[in-house]
Amino acid sequence: MKTSWLVLAILALAVAGAGGTHNAAQVPPSSLKSIELPPDNAVATLKPGPGLDVVESNCAICHSTDYIVRQPGGDAKHWEPEVRKMIAVYGVQLSEPDVQTIVNYLGTEYSAAPVAATPEAPKSSTRQTSPALRNSSKATDHR
Repeated sequence: MKTSWLVLAILALAVAGAGGTHNAAQVPPSSLKSIELPPDNAVATLKPGPGLDVVESNCAICHSTDYIVRQPGGDAKHWEPEVRKMIAVYGVQLSEPDVQTIVNYLGTEYSAAPVAATPEAPKSSTRQTSPALRNSSKATDHR
């Protein structure tokens, strides 16, 4: 008997509490606030090309495009394991045609960058010091 009163009391409280909830339609427009987000990082803007829409709709929803543009790059053979890792490890749901579209886009637009010429090493210089300075305890060689 006590159990049924307890259940009834809990149900009554639940019903009474449900009447106090608000939905967005009840909020006056003057109390709504909006924010303007800054533009995306310009460096992370993806290059235009065939398949960009598929990359944006499947890759950029999970991670920043910085993860794409800051990679060392490579051909499709380099990018395919990366895309497949997103499926196997992170559970991304991609159709096989979308996988191929993404791989082809990345392999074309983000292929390996050409190796920059290595700057020439500075030539060693010969320092002339006086014999007195060479024998001084204050002289130090900073080579």
